[in-house]
Amino acid sequence: MNLSDLTFDREGLAAAIACEDAAFEEALLDEAYRVKVATVGPEVYLRGLIEISNRCVKNCLYCGIRRDIRCQRYELSEEEVLASARIAAQRRFGSVVIQGGERTDAAFVGKITRLLKAIKAIDTGDDPPLGVTLSLGEQPREVYQEWFDAGAHRYLLRIESSNPDLYRKIHPADPLHSYDRRLQALYDLKEIGYQAGTGAMIGMPFQTADDMARDLLFYKEFDAPMVGMGPYNPHPESPLTLSGAPYPSAERRFALGLKMIALLRLLMPDINIAAATALEVLDPRGREKGILAGANVFMPNITPEEQMVKYNLYDRKTILRDCPASAEPGRQDTHICKNCVFPFCSMGDDLAGKRIIVGYGKWGDSKHFRK
Repeated sequence: MNLSDLTFDREGLAAAIACEDAAFEEALLDEAYRVKVATVGPEVYLRGLIEISNRCVKNCLYCGIRRDIRCQRYELSEEEVLASARIAAQRRFGSVVIQGGERTDAAFVGKITRLLKAIKAIDTGDDPPLGVTLSLGEQPREVYQEWFDAGAHRYLLRIESSNPDLYRKIHPADPLHSYDRRLQALYDLKEIGYQAGTGAMIGMPFQTADDMARDLLFYKEFDAPMVGMGPYNPHPESPLTLSGAPYPSAERRFALGLKMIALLRLLMPDINIAAATALEVLDPRGREKGILAGANVFMPNITPEEQMVKYNLYDRKTILRDCPASAEPGRQDTHICKNCVFPFCSMGDDLAGKRIIVGYGKWGDSKHFRK
């Protein structure tokens, strides 16, 4: 397949996803990076990731923190969350993401509301107040409104699969795991005024190239201003893994992850696309390569180390203290290069050659949303 043959209907996208020609994949990634720079610019925006809790009421069949799985549970205190947010402010990340297992109880909802107000009050010097993205699952519309009013302005709620039949294969058959409810929650977020992001797993059991093409077109139809998607990584104790259902090799899932970023960048040139941590499980430079494939959001994990290891969504999750408290504060280098801008990792020569700018102190809101 040649890049000139690529079409953006379902059939054309499925053909591109199924194609394993190395020359085509390289050309696709290069073109996606070129389009990214031309539309959203070369900047990478930082989101300090705070994994607030691994307690969850859901029982999704693929997940390592599902309700019925045996694991060591935790929940960060409000002070621990605020301490992490202050690290983000000191490093001039611009934004934080609060992510956790799904809970709808009043105590948890109230805690998030208090935290949002406190995070917005953190001193960031000459920068705007910290931007806040939430990723806390399905909630009643009035809870989404409460959190929006308290200061959250972005919300990531992954559809996981836009094919209702596949969605039902990876979730229990009960009212708590409803495809229609997930869709309604996404539209509730959009109507309230959030930058409502979504995404799906890539390369999971039962999934076809047509399913993945359908996911890309779902993002387009939903008019998502931001997308967070990543390769499927199995958890050894999840029902989906224990079922023995086959799925692509790690190498192929990684290639599919990069290809989906690139295709989405070409399909929706001006949105925000995250270089997911799931990429780094499969390749030690996975997030770097995601940036070079068209992603423009990087999420250093600033969860306290002793709790970070417990947020084990899938097997072999990269457990790194991306931005240790001992890192030198005030680093404001303007370009990514080896052993320089990111004190939490050694970026490769490819990024240095691309002269990718780090968007310090910026929310990095989606240009698509602003339009």
